[in-house]
Amino acid sequence: MRVLDTDHFSGWERGSEAGIRLRTKIELLKADVFLTVITLEEQFRGWLAEIRGHHDPHRQITAYSKLQKQTEAFANWTILPWDGTSAELFLTLRRKGVRIGSLDLKIACIALAHDLALLTRNTADFGQVPGLRFENWLD
Repeated sequence: MRVLDTDHFSGWERGSEAGIRLRTKIELLKADVFLTVITLEEQFRGWLAEIRGHHDPHRQITAYSKLQKQTEAFANWTILPWDGTSAELFLTLRRKGVRIGSLDLKIACIALAHDLALLTRNTADFGQVPGLRFENWLD
């Protein structure tokens, strides 16, 4: 079982060449894959920023449409929560000096809390998280 980082989820969703390889590998391995609520946050932040960036309501239509499609796509996934265990891991890792982006560290903590390997391209940052297993299936 594995959890997708936002970059792997984006590749999956876009249907890029790398995303197609990812889907194929998951299907061949019959791997169970999950998302974290942090990926939802990252995706929603992006669409909401695009919507706010257009003051003309007609120019917001496409962004709202994409936000709606994204929301509907999340319904097909098991979303792992940000919970007390994840929060405690986050604080512990910060005290130990792990200095990566907060959202990335939150994703890592959720993966650790559920004892799941993380699929990510961001191996440099996630490599700083003690005990985190990760793989890159996009490259």
